[in-house]
This record gives sequence, structure tokens and C-alpha cells, in this order.
Amino acid sequence: MYCPGRLSSLRVGRVGWGGAGPWQLWAVTGPVSLQEPSLYTVKAVLILDNDGDRLFAKYYDDTYPTVKEQKAFEKNIFNKTHRTDSEIALLEGLTVVYKSSIDLYFYVIGSSYENELMLMAVLNCLFDSLSQMLRKNVEKRALLENMEGLFLAVDEIVDGERAPVVILESDPQQVVHRVAVRVLQSAKEQIKWSLLR
Repeated sequence: MYCPGRLSSLRVGRVGWGGAGPWQLWAVTGPVSLQEPSLYTVKAVLILDNDGDRLFAKYYDDTYPTVKEQKAFEKNIFNKTHRTDSEIALLEGLTVVYKSSIDLYFYVIGSSYENELMLMAVLNCLFDSLSQMLRKNVEKRALLENMEGLFLAVDEIVDGERAPVVILESDPQQVVHRVAVRVLQSAKEQIKWSLLR
């Protein structure tokens, strides 16, 4: 595991009396500060089309405060990632995990010291939830026709309404269920208001 701090030397030796124990590797370091596992990992969630244009973007901090800076960042991410087969990139001091499907590119962005597995869990949950909601037809046209479901799914996965952004859910079945409940509640409200007119 990588630990930030200055590494002064590595030592290998046997543990136990007289060196008869198992081999171990330990580091002699200067000041080391281990990062505690945190749920506050997501800086942004993006969905771009196959031209690199924004279909959905939700930024949770002020790393890119203006729309112009956000769009420039999105173009940069797309240019660096759309031709590669990897799933993780480090770009502009940020960790970017991404996945593509037909004509869509999904991105979850965190700071450079964030756990890639947590970011990937958010990405997989979003993708799998949308796949279930769109009946395995995760492509631009179907997504544009179901934007309400996308917004609700992202809100169920990541809570960015308060100061610390928290990952709420990583189970796609739970997300799909909660989105369906919220859509039904919304439909009931619309019917109620249309009958009261």
C-alpha cells in the first residue's frame, strides 16, 4: 500500500527469536500520515457522447467553478481517454475512472489520493443502474429519453446536497428500486394536482 510521506529505507528480515520467524518487509520512515478510508470521494460525475459533448455533468466542488473551465476539462478528459482500453487515468491532479458503452462515456472523478476502487464502485453502480432502467440499451438516444431517471439515480448514489459529498449506495438493484419509488410518487402527485384543477 502506498503511504504518503518520506521513505528513508526499507529493511527485510525475519521476525522471531534468532531470526527463525517468517520473512517480513518493513519501512523506516519519517513522518507518515495514512489516509483514513472515506466516503467523501467523488468530485464529479460526467456522461459525454462520442464527440466529447456533455450530456450530463454534476460537479460537487469548486475545482472547476465556471462552465467554460468545466467544458475545457471535459474535452481534455475525452481526448485522453476515448481511444484507450484502460479504466483509470490520472489527469490534472485528479483520479478519473471511466467506462464506455456504444456512444456514451461515463466518468467518475475524485482527487488524486482517493481510492480507485471506491470510485469504480460508484461508476459501476451508475452504469448497472442505468442498464437496468434502460433495459440493457445504454446508448445516447435512450438516455436522453430517460434523463429524469438518470438524475434520480445519481442523487441516490451520491449525496452532494451538503458540504461533504457522500457515497450513499453502491447496489444497482437498490438504486433502481428507489428511483422507481420516486417516479411513482411523482406520478401520483401529478395525477392529484391534475384532478384538483
